Amino acid sequence: MKRDLYAEVSARIIAELEAGAAPWIKPWSATPGANTPCNAVTNRPYSGCNVVLLWMAQAAGYRTPRFLTFKQALELGGHVRKGERGTKVYFVKQLQIQEDAEDDSATRLVPMMREYAVFNIDQCDGLPDSVRAGKPSRVRNPDHRDDTADEFLHSTRADIREGHGEAYYVPSRDFISMPAFEAFNGADHFYGTVFHELSHWTAHKSRLDRDLKNRFGSRNYAAEELIAELGAAFLCAEFGFDGDLRHAGYIATWIDFLKADKRAFFTACSQASRATDYLRGMALAEPADLAA
Repeated sequence: MKRDLYAEVSARIIAELEAGAAPWIKPWSATPGANTPCNAVTNRPYSGCNVVLLWMAQAAGYRTPRFLTFKQALELGGHVRKGERGTKVYFVKQLQIQEDAEDDSATRLVPMMREYAVFNIDQCDGLPDSVRAGKPSRVRNPDHRDDTADEFLHSTRADIREGHGEAYYVPSRDFISMPAFEAFNGADHFYGTVFHELSHWTAHKSRLDRDLKNRFGSRNYAAEELIAELGAAFLCAEFGFDGDLRHAGYIATWIDFLKADKRAFFTACSQASRATDYLRGMALAEPADLAA
């Protein structure tokens, strides 16, 4: 019987949510600059649902979120210890399907889900020290604003208005309302919240153009909240903040949403990755590029 990879992954996420846990909340204390799962050989960060799945693997107590394949470990002169189990990660491969047996040009591309296993470097022996060395950590004060994160917020050119009573994004006027930093329980809470609203900000029609007209309580509304939750989690990991579940009230709706569509979690993760990539692009762009 052919396996349904979408259904398998969705079932794992649903099980976590039904247990009252959000699998995108990192299971360890944050170390600035070292929390986004990446390939230990290429240093390329994983994206989409793979970030969440590798965070779930971190619950085993691995010291760093650095992973590699069985073959990569061998090529480096090391090996995966006997009995260790890998973590499955996924990618979509476009397959060209011929629609007409008599017309070679009549083809279409069909996305096919593929999987492979990766292992944390803590599951391996004999690896060189260079592979074990991740990004250097930086020192920050959990009770004060973070200069690096503030520079990132400023570089996005988002209209963030602090000093208001609540945190929310207003699509019609395209601005983010935020309480003052002092109203939050430390930097983790403040930046986790502003990253959530900044993820909503990317949905504006002039940016990634996601639908923000859905009614409160609808599945589409919950889907956008899930995208923003994931986007905030991805950014918190990148900047070394401990995330928390800011919208626990949506868990039941998210469960229904994921049960109704086995691809919904993949879509939400993909959209969240697009949002964070967009924000990084804004941060790296020169003023002249933004004006063009």
